[in-house]
Amino acid sequence: MIIHFYSGEHCHLCDLAQQLLDDLDTASSLQVSKIDVKSDHQLFHLYGARIPVLKRIDNDQELGWPFDMNDLREFVR
Repeated sequence: MIIHFYSGEHCHLCDLAQQLLDDLDTASSLQVSKIDVKSDHQLFHLYGARIPVLKRIDNDQELGWPFDMNDLREFVR
């Protein structure tokens, strides 16, 4: 499964989300692309105030912060 992880530099909440991803038991089956929303004006407009946001590429479903491990497991199921 491919997931885009919309984040930003010096984002404490993004660091927390990254830790959840790292701790996820199915992390090895995920392809996570971390994307800095400041790299693109449109991405910054869409996600700048909402980061961290995870987006599944297969179904366009998004998981925005705040989320916990249970939410993350359900999201990737």
